[in-house]
Amino acid sequence: MLKEERHQVILNEVHIHNRVLLPDIAEILNVSVDTVRRDVKELHGKKKLKKVHGGAVSLGFNIYNYKEEDIYLHPKKTIIAQKAVNLLKDGHVVLIDGGTTNLEIARMLPPKLKLTFFTPSLPVAMQLLAHPNSRVIFIGGELSKDAQVSIGGTAITMLADIRPDICFLGTGYLDPVRGLTEFDWEIIQLKRAMIKAAKKTVLLTISDKLNSSQRYKTCDLDRMDTLITELNPDSEELKPFRNDTTHFL
Repeated sequence: MLKEERHQVILNEVHIHNRVLLPDIAEILNVSVDTVRRDVKELHGKKKLKKVHGGAVSLGFNIYNYKEEDIYLHPKKTIIAQKAVNLLKDGHVVLIDGGTTNLEIARMLPPKLKLTFFTPSLPVAMQLLAHPNSRVIFIGGELSKDAQVSIGGTAITMLADIRPDICFLGTGYLDPVRGLTEFDWEIIQLKRAMIKAAKKTVLLTISDKLNSSQRYKTCDLDRMDTLITELNPDSEELKPFRNDTTHFL
């Protein structure tokens, strides 16, 4: 495979999943980890992605350099965010995850809507502060430098003490058999605590993440009350994911 082709595969994986590990990309490309490391370093130098320890993250993952053109498949994420915003009502207590789709929700909130937000995501919290009628409570703890969210016992303990009306959850990977998965065990623990805390959990994902899986399992899809994608709810692409408990939007 030519270097340019490898670069395109790497960028596609980073854009879809926001964060990737070097060994995973090496396996996909069937090349050495050293080769992938050099490719990521070169793409970092060209400002196509951000090189981090052991992997890479999307530029759009960083609110401090937020540009719509940096958000992969931004139109799809806008559709998902609008569907999610339509679920909110005055007075709701909302638990919201990190990620670029949840960041879109924070940007699209109607100014008059009065809400209380809990979030472990530093970028989402910063964006929510711009909303005139939202109270923002940050779920603190050790910050993951890559994901920019709180992790560890402090965050999980705080989540155990709240009962939000709705939780907007993201996932890196979604498979009809394995359910929601990630490669970061600490992020898994955080997401499980968020699901446990909320009265209702809404999963947000672009269709490009469908039929993908990673090392560690968050939960089965039937733990989600609602699944929102940019697709029509009756789309054939969603057929393998249908179950008796999850509503599709």
